[in-house]
Amino acid sequence: MVSSVLKALMCFIIFSLGVVFAVLGLEHIRWCTVSEQELSKCNDMSKAFGEAGILPTLQCTAGGSAANCTQMIKDDLADAVTLDGHSIYQAGKENGLKPVVGEVYDQEIGTSYYAVAVVKKSSNITINSLKGVRSCHTGINRTAGWDVPVGYLTDSGRLAAMGCDLPKAVSEYFNASCVPGANGVNYPKSLCELCIGNSAGEHKCERNSQEQYYDYSGAFRCLAEGPGEVAFVKHSTVPENTDALPESLNWCVVSTEEIWKCGEMAVAFRKKNLKPEIQCISAKTKEECMEMIQKKESDAVVLGGADIYTAGKTYGLVPAAGESYSANDSSNAYYAVVLVKRNLSNAFTISDLKGKKSCHTGLGRNAGWNIPIGILIKRGIIKPRDCNIPQAVSEFFSASCVPSAEQDNYPSKLCQLCIGDESGNNKCSASSQERYYSYSGAFRCLAEDSGDVAFVKHSTVFENTDGNNTDSWAQNLKSSDFQLLCPNGARAEVTQFADCHLAQVPAQAIMVHPDINVFALYGLLDKAQVYFGNSSNGNGFKMFDSSTFQGKNLIFKDSAVEIVPLQEKRTYTEWLGSEYVESLEGMQTPQCSGAGNKITQYSFVAAVIPLLVLCQIQGLD
Repeated sequence: MVSSVLKALMCFIIFSLGVVFAVLGLEHIRWCTVSEQELSKCNDMSKAFGEAGILPTLQCTAGGSAANCTQMIKDDLADAVTLDGHSIYQAGKENGLKPVVGEVYDQEIGTSYYAVAVVKKSSNITINSLKGVRSCHTGINRTAGWDVPVGYLTDSGRLAAMGCDLPKAVSEYFNASCVPGANGVNYPKSLCELCIGNSAGEHKCERNSQEQYYDYSGAFRCLAEGPGEVAFVKHSTVPENTDALPESLNWCVVSTEEIWKCGEMAVAFRKKNLKPEIQCISAKTKEECMEMIQKKESDAVVLGGADIYTAGKTYGLVPAAGESYSANDSSNAYYAVVLVKRNLSNAFTISDLKGKKSCHTGLGRNAGWNIPIGILIKRGIIKPRDCNIPQAVSEFFSASCVPSAEQDNYPSKLCQLCIGDESGNNKCSASSQERYYSYSGAFRCLAEDSGDVAFVKHSTVFENTDGNNTDSWAQNLKSSDFQLLCPNGARAEVTQFADCHLAQVPAQAIMVHPDINVFALYGLLDKAQVYFGNSSNGNGFKMFDSSTFQGKNLIFKDSAVEIVPLQEKRTYTEWLGSEYVESLEGMQTPQCSGAGNKITQYSFVAAVIPLLVLCQIQGLD
């Protein structure tokens, strides 16, 4: 079939990945690189090969593009270059070069894979009835998603291209499509009609991961979610994105109560024949779970905030799915904000905080301490000496109330603004006995003019003003009397917290080893929550309720309403958000936390096995 398709492809090419050599048996090989990044890697490779005594020696030269490199090889200015589909064909046809070494990708069929057309089992579509259906493609000019199917349709006479205008022919053949990358002015609009962009609807039809229907998993998702009726992908795409997990999923838990709930969850899932089956693995700490997953002794653990950072940074784990909370629940995935009183005569900004009096929810708490102090340290506004963060904070603000900071060796100024209970006892304690404790307490500290600034969450001001708090100190307060300090130096109204905040505290995520099929894991949980997600589901077990097991927030948060897919947040930093990561890095600077000794970047080495082959090329992207 390959030769017949090639005859039809006078305007585009299909071929696989290989390495093209002009000459063998040299004292050194001049390797031509197609980008600055490839040149940098080539230089590192050359050095490593040299240190290992590998001959012939490797010399790197900059070609800048595949076309330039093939011309340089033809002109004897270079010897080798790594090329993919289109370029291999052009290198052989136009410059007489040939492939002699290929890459293998841990697939049974060596250097090739199968390009397939996938439809739903319930569909009546056949290869002979594709005309007029809605199609999903991996990307414009991608082999399995474009070149092979379009070449096949052209060669078989099903699709006719006038004047070699294949995009136009495809747009007329299919009813609507998603072909990421076909968003230029010269492409028919119908080629991007099914694309959806990112979660915000931006970057629609771009040839990158911002488009959720891009690449193999994206094209398959386009089919699975309904917009498309056929997806052009490779043969492994379906098992990689469905029920392809080792037969069970080892779930790591860290307490007796969690083991109890996990066991009940496993039984409940099994009764509904949900796959893969859950096996519960016990660990002493969350970090022990991370280590077990890194070693592939366990598969999944639910983590939040700083634990997600540690899991990704230290152990190389990635998110597989996350929790979502009700729209009116501000206890999770909230914004940490800087709140001040509206004051036209003294409208100071975030750059003017030094010397002000500060109100905090408590020592070590996210919105009231970790995020604001972490960001101020990260940006060099607060500068700890000898890694003494409490001392640095006490020197930065003129006075503060930081409940729980009454500990030995902590500066007394951190408790100076605290007032304790009605009798003046329990001053600076991390409990309701301290009237300036927690969110409403820090806000009260500001409202009563004890402090100039309060570090709280975005909903705090609304919960305690406009009649929502009937306590005597709050009953006459108006939300319009307060403003937010923005990181860019501006002030904003309290309703503008989505655009004026220090960081958004992220939702919990299920963290896994990168080798785990995140689509299969999400598929399991998504199906499970149909039966067990609702608090009144009638099936006994409740995923988001821990009361039966005499605990709170066991495995999942009790306030969660559903498990949601990753969408564009596929790494731990993307899930956490740059602002939250900045705050963590401020509090966990290597010199102050020992993190520089503990945290090592977890990396994976992709082994590329060169095979001396003739020309086994059947369409690799």
